[in-house]
Amino acid sequence: MVFSSTVFLLYFLPLFFLVYYLIDRRYKNYTILIFSIFFYAWGAPKFIVSVLISIAINFYVVQWMYKIQDKPIQRLLLAISVIINLGLLVYFKYANFCLENFNAIIKSLGIADPVEWTRIVLPIGISFFTFQSLTYSVDVYRKVHQPLNKLTDYVLYILMFPQLIAGPIVRFNWIADQITNRKESNEDRLLGMFRFIIGLAKKVLIANVMGAEADRVMALDVSTLDSTTAWIGILAYTFQIYFDFSGYSDMAIGLGRMIGFTFPENFNNPYVSRSITEFWRRWHITLGTWMRDYLYIPLGGNRVDTKRRLYFNLWFVFLISGLWHGASWNFVIWGAFHGLFLILDRMFLLRLLEKSGKLFSTLFTFFIVMMGWVIFRIEDFDTAIRYYGRLFAFDFSSPVISANTELYTLIVVAGVFSFLTVTSFGRKLQQTVFYAEYPIKKKILMFLITFTLLVFSVASVTSSGFNPFIYFRF
Repeated sequence: MVFSSTVFLLYFLPLFFLVYYLIDRRYKNYTILIFSIFFYAWGAPKFIVSVLISIAINFYVVQWMYKIQDKPIQRLLLAISVIINLGLLVYFKYANFCLENFNAIIKSLGIADPVEWTRIVLPIGISFFTFQSLTYSVDVYRKVHQPLNKLTDYVLYILMFPQLIAGPIVRFNWIADQITNRKESNEDRLLGMFRFIIGLAKKVLIANVMGAEADRVMALDVSTLDSTTAWIGILAYTFQIYFDFSGYSDMAIGLGRMIGFTFPENFNNPYVSRSITEFWRRWHITLGTWMRDYLYIPLGGNRVDTKRRLYFNLWFVFLISGLWHGASWNFVIWGAFHGLFLILDRMFLLRLLEKSGKLFSTLFTFFIVMMGWVIFRIEDFDTAIRYYGRLFAFDFSSPVISANTELYTLIVVAGVFSFLTVTSFGRKLQQTVFYAEYPIKKKILMFLITFTLLVFSVASVTSSGFNPFIYFRF
């Protein structure tokens, strides 16, 4: 079940809010928990029991770790907690990948027959709730925050449906006090609703249309592509992945606010970045800060003796980031690609981009990001290389497929909203919509706008069978 589905919008969400707002305050967390378990079981019924058991084990291991005073035993219990969480992630997400590569090696060497293996199905959202489990264990070990007293509160932290499937990655110390004692207001409910509908419109009205076009292009034989079609395909995917994922984050943040939770922002207009370093401060912010605080800094971060070690730390973190996105070599290469540009930024590129001016540096960074999305989207590396070849074949004579006026119009709309905050007007508009106070006239105007967007979005969802969600499998 995803937020942009008919089941969620027309049945699950109205029923949840009906129960949640009518029930006594003492039972609100239990209500969220029950609906969250149902939400997860709807999409992964085979895994819900295993997930709940692993969550319970981790809860009691961390409770023991917190209560005991012996430091070596604390470290041992932390290691057990980390192994449990990472072990599940590695098994479910990377076992198929590892075995496929092992079979490829032994086949090339002629050593033995391939190892037989029953393919493992990936539980939805496992990367996101694994990272949240790890933050719980590490934050308690570091004494950033004491552990939760009730198992049900911990299960709620891990499985809370607004951010369960694709984040934002919510750290334990950010949200612990909100689980046990949070304030709700009609103002937050209204503004949360606005945010949810804006995210839904981004996903349904822009990302889905871009995704359909990207799929149409990527399904063609690469060797037959002209440059125009190839550029339309990757541009459509570039906008699809941004509006898809940022739209989901907006919906998650909005839903959280409607029930009293404050989730961290996950996107900040990443396509206006003037360098890859800045891009990663703006794209999937909660993943970037998680990697920084729980991997990059423990490796030594910037406080290392040599630049060689600094560059290694950067590159390694982004290799892991790439692998986190998916169990395939194209994701690893994509991570290495971004890691390379982060190193080049440190070496000389940042200085050059600063001197080149805002327009050039922004367009250059957008171009590099778009080139990275080719690797991200096309899993077969040879096909990706040939796709690059078609992009730069400068063959604009006879398009393989024709793009209609609606598509070109939507590409322009997506481009305008992606780069709007380059201007002072765009930044002011964003501040007004998302962060400024809402007087009554502004509330009425936003209600009318979002109600219109909701009608169009629901109409689109109910009338179309095409409703992919890119990060669903991560």
